[in-house]
Amino acid sequence: MEKFIGAWTARHGATRDRLLPLLHAMQEDVGYIDDAWVPVIAKALNLSRADVHGVVTFYHDFRRVAPGRHVVKLCRAESCQARGGAAIEAAAAKLLGVAMGDTRADGQVALEPVYCMGLCAIGPNALVDGRPVARIDAAALERIALEVAA
Repeated sequence: MEKFIGAWTARHGATRDRLLPLLHAMQEDVGYIDDAWVPVIAKALNLSRADVHGVVTFYHDFRRVAPGRHVVKLCRAESCQARGGAAIEAAAAKLLGVAMGDTRADGQVALEPVYCMGLCAIGPNALVDGRPVARIDAAALERIALEVAA
């Protein structure tokens, strides 16, 4: 990862305002931000480890462990909750065999919360491997489960 960080900062700059773009690039490349990389990032951008750790842990989109092969994000915003989001979440956890916020033991699927996708009129909603799925119901959950099982 040190080579990646060095190459990235050489190309994009090594100033403190490059922290978020670097973290996004790392997560895009590897899938998560390992805690062991925090000191390397801090040194490269002349930040404290606390600064980097604070940003990584503050933003929900940054993962600190490797994600599942497939990532299912369920909307927890008020509109989706009002349309049965809690029941959908419970059914998804049971159907996919993983608790909200966890990755299944086989690494096949992660179930994560997302707090508003901007599709409020057609909820409850999900992101399945980055693809939006609207109007989630039991049939949609079955299709999602089949998709992530493949």
